[in-house]
Amino acid sequence: MTVEFEVAGNVARVTLNRPDSMNAVDLAGHRRLGEIWAEVESNPNIRCAVLTGAGTRAFCAGADLKEDTGLTGVEYWKSIAETGFSGIALRQMSTPVIARVNGLALGGGLEMVLGCDIVIASRTARFGLPEAKVGRVPLDGGMVLLPRLLPRNIAMGMMLTGRLIEASELEPHGLLNAVVPPEQLDDEVERWLADVLSCAPLSLKAIKAVARKTAHMPLHEAFQHPVEELETALLSEDGDEGVAAFREKRAPVWKGC
Repeated sequence: MTVEFEVAGNVARVTLNRPDSMNAVDLAGHRRLGEIWAEVESNPNIRCAVLTGAGTRAFCAGADLKEDTGLTGVEYWKSIAETGFSGIALRQMSTPVIARVNGLALGGGLEMVLGCDIVIASRTARFGLPEAKVGRVPLDGGMVLLPRLLPRNIAMGMMLTGRLIEASELEPHGLLNAVVPPEQLDDEVERWLADVLSCAPLSLKAIKAVARKTAHMPLHEAFQHPVEELETALLSEDGDEGVAAFREKRAPVWKGC
């Protein structure tokens, strides 16, 4: 199986499982990822997803260039909007997603990282958009996301040279939430995951929705913009439960309603 998908408790774990190919994604993998993200969004019991790659060398090396897809660049661009790399980079997901970056994140691999909400990286991880070196371009969100998430010249330098950047170089620019030694990667991911799960599910959906839907707006317009997920959270039973639990000095019991 090129992509493993497991749901345990309230957590979905998605693992790119082609370590011999540095977890490069072929067309079958693109389709499977699209199915997985749709299931994550439709399952109310899933409160967080963790995305990673199998092995220790790579998170994901991008598209499998050894595969002859039979598609032109334009056809590829138009055919995968809701599936593979851009399916996470640009999908309007309400479920929090944590990237567990265990190694190289190149091309579409980095584009998927850009679509995650929390990024935990091994100190050995390296990042790059090397598409221009093989006559391609970062179609799956890289060209529009990277300059918004990093200082412009850092982003352009990466894309215009194809250079690989160490995790320690990217951390000061805010793209990564934590960089840890490889042996501490899983523990760090679990700490962040526990913190996410301790929060009210509807609050998290509201926060993601407001941040996503108002990013292009002026400040005061964004503040007043009506967002359905926000109103749902404000009127929820969980809102009352959270305050009650705080006053009673106990852990809240979230119902997601």
